[in-house]
Amino acid sequence: MSSIEKVLSRIDSNLDDSLGRLFDLLKIKSISTDPAFKAPCREAAEWLAKELTAIGIEASVRDTSGHPMVVGHRKSGKPGPHVLFYGHYDVQPVDPLELWHQDPFEPSLKTKEDGTKIIVARGAADDKGQLMTFVEAARAFIEETGDLPIDVSILFEGEEESGSPSLHPFLEANKEELSCDLALVCDTGMWDPETPAISVMLRGMVGDEIIVKAASRDLHSGSYGGSAQNPNHIVASIIAGLHDENGKITLPGFYDGVIEVPEDVMAMWNTLGFSVEEFLGEVGLKYPRGENDRTPLEHLWTRPTVEVNGMWGGYQGAGSKTVIPAEAHAKFTFRLVGDQDPDKIQEAFRNYVKSKIPEDCSVEFIAKEGSPALRLDFAMPVLEKGKTALKAEWGKDAALVGMGGSIPIVGDFKRMLGMDSMMIGFGLEDDQIHSPNEKYNLTSFHKGIRSWARVLDELAK
Repeated sequence: MSSIEKVLSRIDSNLDDSLGRLFDLLKIKSISTDPAFKAPCREAAEWLAKELTAIGIEASVRDTSGHPMVVGHRKSGKPGPHVLFYGHYDVQPVDPLELWHQDPFEPSLKTKEDGTKIIVARGAADDKGQLMTFVEAARAFIEETGDLPIDVSILFEGEEESGSPSLHPFLEANKEELSCDLALVCDTGMWDPETPAISVMLRGMVGDEIIVKAASRDLHSGSYGGSAQNPNHIVASIIAGLHDENGKITLPGFYDGVIEVPEDVMAMWNTLGFSVEEFLGEVGLKYPRGENDRTPLEHLWTRPTVEVNGMWGGYQGAGSKTVIPAEAHAKFTFRLVGDQDPDKIQEAFRNYVKSKIPEDCSVEFIAKEGSPALRLDFAMPVLEKGKTALKAEWGKDAALVGMGGSIPIVGDFKRMLGMDSMMIGFGLEDDQIHSPNEKYNLTSFHKGIRSWARVLDELAK
């Protein structure tokens, strides 16, 4: 029996103990956004540091201005990449508590009507269950073979669910210690319960808020209507002009840096069986929007967007009030892809808005900090190793998927530490993260542990 087969066998025989350790971590109420749970957050960090040290990964709790980090290392200059595994031990608040079917911090193993076994607790999928898949894989490797096959460092954060305010200073202060060859991130999901996935693209984002001002006060629409500028009309005109009749965004230079997906990747996406009818049907819609010549998955993963997130102006109370408002507001966000430059996108947007403002009116801007998109090189060797490992475990080719949103830490690793990230997760769409009755499939946990063991083994080759 090969070394990896022995490790996998140990993982299987240790599953009940692994599940017990996960339950111990899930019982800790590490809600980072609520100051009342400061002590449990530290308790979770100390629990993880103790567990890592016990299995042979020297770890410590590192204080920050907020909740502590956990940093661990096991390295001796082995061949192969030195990887940094990232996860977060903090969780979302449990409100509304009355919608939970059990105590959110009393984890349980339940069986659904279809026979699927699920772990139910706050943090089961986001992200305690996910990070423990790697910890348990490392445990099995060290217990079975005496060591890990490659050098490994660990970073567990305690503020991901509250905006990571301490992360940038911590990465900057510990840049030399935490800079590795590759980051491994387990805060993502599978394509479906049988198909593993590697997330290879994250959209970036930049935003702006505008305040359009006209008259010095609200005006009577009978006295001034048809003569005075109406800021609501101006904002409506700005919004209407952002897209052409084919769904393309009209800002000059907007598509500079947008990169086409390789044909083989597009062909793979076409085999995934994505149904836009089912996707939109879940939220009560039928008809997709976007660029007319693009597929639904391109819209979600590889095409840039502009969305109006809020707009208001004038009277909004009960009944009617016949006024022309003195000012109107709107909030916008742009999701970015490829090599689009957030600063240039914001500049193009502001120039466009200014061009739509009448001479006797004005506009103010309130900027939102932007971040560029991120993507992996489809030909990078570690990506092939990840695909090989996942296919060996799941029996299916891993889907190389994009993400419509972003994972800020991945951008930080790239920009601050110079590391690419391979994002492999085992969450599912129905895990109800951030919602009552969060769950994580037992199969996701068990095969997730086995998957990370296989990934470590492949990276060592």
